[in-house]
Amino acid sequence: MSGNRIQPRSVARLAAVQALYQMEVSGAGVDSVIREFSEHRFDRDVEGERLAAADEAFFAELAKGVVANQAKVDQGVVKRLASGWRLDRLDATARAVLRAGAYELMFRPDVPTEVVINEYVEIAKSFFEGPESGFINGALDAIARDARD
Repeated sequence: MSGNRIQPRSVARLAAVQALYQMEVSGAGVDSVIREFSEHRFDRDVEGERLAAADEAFFAELAKGVVANQAKVDQGVVKRLASGWRLDRLDATARAVLRAGAYELMFRPDVPTEVVINEYVEIAKSFFEGPESGFINGALDAIARDARD
């Protein structure tokens, strides 16, 4: 997501991760969180800077898709965690990144594998300075092999 022109789908992916995190920590429903993002977060100026436009339909599809398919998505993620690790042991942000990425890999075959993995690794790097982005890269790569081979 580097460079001056952030693609609308990249913005949508980041927003979806933020929305999934928000739903988990607040208990808010997917429709209310989508509405909040549409009304209060997209197409806004932040400290004088115009935020990049989001693909709002793609954002809504990601958020709703993860929620609607959460059991399958979580199963796909858990299968690729280290032995003995549970999804609830992960940081909530890492969990949101993995869920969104796994959803795209499992349910959006029209999006190239490399694009999905690269986008979510970049999102992880924006939240974490440690080894988390490498962990997310490895997990999504394995999920992609499970879902797409």
